[in-house]
Amino acid sequence: MRATIHFRLNGRDTTLETDGNRRLLWVLRSDLGLTGPKFGCGITQCGACTVLVNGNPVRSCQYPASDIEGTEVTTIEGLAKGDELHPLQEEFADRGAFQCGYCTSGMILEAYSLLQRNPHPTRSQIVSGMNRNLCRCGAHKRIVEAIEAAAARL
Repeated sequence: MRATIHFRLNGRDTTLETDGNRRLLWVLRSDLGLTGPKFGCGITQCGACTVLVNGNPVRSCQYPASDIEGTEVTTIEGLAKGDELHPLQEEFADRGAFQCGYCTSGMILEAYSLLQRNPHPTRSQIVSGMNRNLCRCGAHKRIVEAIEAAAARL
């Protein structure tokens, strides 16, 4: 069923006509050309498709587009301010907190949400907060270190 959906995407008012049952991941990637969120498992288990809806991390692979009506959606493309990377993005790059990069946007957005809720997490809290996001390359140690460094900067 076609629906007109009004929402804010990365700080910009957006109106989209699409099937309301279409998954948010495909709306973002195919309809809006944002390639940050990735298709991983398709069943909300890996986190590669993570975006923020009203500041909360959601798995866009199973999130209906109709549910974004009136919300603020943030993708990795909206985290930087112009040419200035967010400290999490800088720390992930500086610390090599990725190898293939497939999980990176989901990891960073999950970490961003974590730091919004808890600006000074312990290492244990970071590990627990990130346990829903998977990295097949095994960069978890560097990911945790990048989040710790970003938290210290923020």
